[in-house]
Amino acid sequence: MSKLQPGDPAPDFTLTDADENEVSLESFRGKRVILYFYPAAMTPGCTKQACDFRDNLGALTEQGFVVLGVSKDKPAKLRQFRERDALTFPLLSDTGLDVHKAYGAYGEKTNYGKTVMGVIRSTFIIDADGKVEKALYNVKATGHVARLTKEL
Repeated sequence: MSKLQPGDPAPDFTLTDADENEVSLESFRGKRVILYFYPAAMTPGCTKQACDFRDNLGALTEQGFVVLGVSKDKPAKLRQFRERDALTFPLLSDTGLDVHKAYGAYGEKTNYGKTVMGVIRSTFIIDADGKVEKALYNVKATGHVARLTKEL
């Protein structure tokens, strides 16, 4: 697994959203994108992180950001997650994990003291030209958005 570095081109992708529409990263050129990868919809940590993004979306939008969440969940589960927690930004489905792997957000990680393969909770800031501005790996679900907004 290779990790992305600031200045690297952000790997382009087209994924399906919760409503089964195709969404491509390229369609957001000209805007700054917060792209975050989370392990599973509707789990406690992922819910906390998504709700933090939701609650800070107004301020992030004012700063010119678009937020996109990516998980390995199918669109139907993403719809449930969006509706249950009133999430107002796109949730994208990467069931094959190809985009996770392209961003280094899937690989070996330590979980409760054991080394396992899985989704690495990660956030990327992508600039208006499609380059990685920040690549943050192994982020904590709680407090991550607050720390991120201080750095932006």
